[in-house]
Amino acid sequence: MIIFANAKINIGLQVLNRRSDGYHNLETIFYPVKMHDVLEIVPGNELKLEVSGLDIPNNNQDNLCIRAYKALAKDFNLTPVHIYLHKNIPIGAGLGGGSADAAFLLKLLAQYFELNLSEETMENYARGLGADCCFFIKNTPVYATGIGDIFSDVDINLSIYHLVLITPNIHISTGEAYGSVKTTGKGKNLIEDIKRPVDQWKTHIFNDFEPGIFNRYPEIRGIKSSLYEKGALYAAMSGSGSTVYGIFKEKIDLGDLENRYQVFWING
Repeated sequence: MIIFANAKINIGLQVLNRRSDGYHNLETIFYPVKMHDVLEIVPGNELKLEVSGLDIPNNNQDNLCIRAYKALAKDFNLTPVHIYLHKNIPIGAGLGGGSADAAFLLKLLAQYFELNLSEETMENYARGLGADCCFFIKNTPVYATGIGDIFSDVDINLSIYHLVLITPNIHISTGEAYGSVKTTGKGKNLIEDIKRPVDQWKTHIFNDFEPGIFNRYPEIRGIKSSLYEKGALYAAMSGSGSTVYGIFKEKIDLGDLENRYQVFWING
């Protein structure tokens, strides 16, 4: 059985404060985008993960896909499977690829083993794997608060636009990103600002990770500036980086950017 695990972008991201458990409260918009990893499971004699495509740093028992299987196996009598993951979503790029793989594997396993799990139950399993994993269970645009796991529906549809995702060869760990972020204490009314026309987002919707990351990696700041120079209605770093996305009315020639970086055009 095969399933396609898509990426996400963050539209706005405010880091509010550090919690007593070490996590941070935040607010953001999660928006699914049409860039996919591919997951397949087949019967096996032992639990095994095989990865192709992009290299991943933890292709072992710590991989979120293995942890997803083991989370279900604690409560259900799962037979061993071989998991094949073809990795297209860049690593450490703020696109949620690892979280998506884990969440979509939960859905695939539930279907494969006929577990008849509700969305709420799968969200609970996903929440135990990572802060944004549970977003990918319903996989629809949401306004997220808490540590990124408390969701409210949000009315946003970018299907009339063209999105470009540009990923430099820079891996930013979550720890590195949070180490340079300044907490704001309160949000910037994101849930209201997202209702504005897209061409007004530039002056109202912000990612709190950008200042620290841009100081450390000026190249990423340069990508964002270049997208605005090319006519983007809105451009921002996704999540904790390093991917920068731009929203355009139509697909355009990005010139040297397409020669220097991984560039993915998708319909919103």
